[in-house]
Amino acid sequence: MTARNVAREVVLDTEQRSQLESLAASRTLPHALVSRARIILMAADGMKNIAIAEEVGLTRLSVSKWRRRFIDQGIQGLHDELRPGRPRSIDDDRIAALLNKTLKKRPEDATHWTTRLIADESGISKSTVQRVWNAFGLQPHRHQSFKLSTDPFFIEKLRDVVGLYLNPPENAVVLCVDEKSQCQALERTQPVLPMGLGYMEGITHDYIRHGTTTLFAALDIANGKVISRCQRRHRHQEFLRFLKHIEKNVPPELDLHLVIDNYATHKHPKVRTWLAQHPRYHVHFTPTYSSWLNQVERWFALITQRAIRRGSFRSTKQLVSRIDHFVQNYNKKCRPFLWTATADSMLAKLERLCIAISGTGD
Repeated sequence: MTARNVAREVVLDTEQRSQLESLAASRTLPHALVSRARIILMAADGMKNIAIAEEVGLTRLSVSKWRRRFIDQGIQGLHDELRPGRPRSIDDDRIAALLNKTLKKRPEDATHWTTRLIADESGISKSTVQRVWNAFGLQPHRHQSFKLSTDPFFIEKLRDVVGLYLNPPENAVVLCVDEKSQCQALERTQPVLPMGLGYMEGITHDYIRHGTTTLFAALDIANGKVISRCQRRHRHQEFLRFLKHIEKNVPPELDLHLVIDNYATHKHPKVRTWLAQHPRYHVHFTPTYSSWLNQVERWFALITQRAIRRGSFRSTKQLVSRIDHFVQNYNKKCRPFLWTATADSMLAKLERLCIAISGTGD
């Protein structure tokens, strides 16, 4: 093999790796830019071009191109080059001023910029503002929610739960347990208009309430199967009944590791007493404000999207029947959720978030 066929080595400093990881994890930036950031990160980890190409679904020549562009131009080289055409009507200084205003200032009478507002302020046309925002991945009209845990034992609990996911104990079942309360049996006041060619399904915005039920669920992380039970309320009495339901559905020779949140019902003295009387149960509490660590929350989102949200139910009995039917069919072809994040990678991401928060101000 000649020297010209050997891929050039990619070496990243701490700042470059942080920026690339942020780009690779983005859900809002153009897919092409996200893919290129992943290419460079894998190249920096020593992967060959052909292996990277298979991972990202591109050709080896494309991977080689972006590796070369990054080495020569840095992160800026991952962006598309300007194509030939009419000369730009706005220079770099005005673009920089527009970006600075978008990122660091707010309009006096609004919470965020719109293309019309910032066009009036800067004297740049709305279409040009939109093109600049698109080029730099700016979306002032959108936001993402977050909540940092205040649990003093956050790191210990995070490592405990993630350790269970990545390295579950032998001769044991790991169950993610929680309840979805206030599942409403809503009956639409008019029939659903079926989807047709050129138009989507139509449902009325108003409804009649027919009561609620609480869905208790335990997700087995090894195979994705769900143990569920609907109950009228979600007190410690109902939680105890669900624990006994789990007891009947898990072979007695296996230990049980339960991942649950800090809801008071789960820590009730009678619940603690029952767990103490059943030594095969081991409880792992998620940190406060960290329900995202419990995999059953992802399953709750699935059943909400597929069976509850767009349904019309004349009674809670009908809603419970629909939920039970969904669970039965789901368990026939279920698959476990793939958990790949390590505790260290999650802590590093939280550190970057805290740094970003501490650097902002009014």
